[in-house]
Amino acid sequence: MKALVKLAAVSALALSAQAALALSAGGTWKTIDDESHQAKSLVEISEAANGELTGKVVKLFNNPDAVCDKCDGALKGKPIVGLTIITGLKKDGEAWENGKILDPKSGKVYSAKAKLVDGGKKLEVRGFLGFSLLGRTQVWERQ
Repeated sequence: MKALVKLAAVSALALSAQAALALSAGGTWKTIDDESHQAKSLVEISEAANGELTGKVVKLFNNPDAVCDKCDGALKGKPIVGLTIITGLKKDGEAWENGKILDPKSGKVYSAKAKLVDGGKKLEVRGFLGFSLLGRTQVWERQ
């Protein structure tokens, strides 16, 4: 009987941890290249005390020593690994909005929003100019 109670308690904890994970965009996400459909990078998303999300590249699968040669200012020539590419995303209902995302390939910064899908296993990240209709969405996979 004690073993059954312990099993139930462990199961309840695991389920509550999964539910909490599904509500948070925090964690490590695998990005997929739009053209090759291959794994491109790992981005670690963190949530600050004020609820704001930031994301930095922690691994590049191809060309791990790449630098942001098309970036402007202080970011020009910086290694992409370690570069913060997502800033300012704030929770708004089921999504995070009003943030910025840097495309290290082009050096351009876009407005951004993100939303968890598939029970928190995937993150839809949309970068756009001006209106959300003028942009593109990538689906990142939780690691």
